[in-house]
Amino acid sequence: MSDSEPIIDFRPVLAGRTSRCATSGTQGQNSSHPGTTVRENSAATAFDRRELSEILRLYGRFVASGEWRDYAIDMGRETAVFSIFRRSSECPIYRIEKTPKLARRQGMYAVVAASGLILKRGSDLRRVLAVLDRSLKLVTG
Repeated sequence: MSDSEPIIDFRPVLAGRTSRCATSGTQGQNSSHPGTTVRENSAATAFDRRELSEILRLYGRFVASGEWRDYAIDMGRETAVFSIFRRSSECPIYRIEKTPKLARRQGMYAVVAASGLILKRGSDLRRVLAVLDRSLKLVTG
């Protein structure tokens, strides 16, 4: 495989199987053939280098503190998702989603909790990621 060949999604589609995790829909599935995941003539949405460096800066700090252990990146036709896991065998505790279609309305970035609750949405990734960044604050009393 060369660098110019596209990555094809090889995950099997499990019909009728439900999951305890909140999902973001049927990304990457061809609507004319519901059982296939091959993308035909569509460009996948992806994070660029600047966005990934912001996400991985935050992710690295939480890995160093021992709170997060694994991540996954999913690039669909309309949405790119960076999922954060506490353990690799669990559901993602947070999903950082990029949906360019919502750029003019609500903002293209969103942080979604495991329950599906949108914690923050906006057009500036750094401000959206601030909802996860819990830095120490001085408390005077």
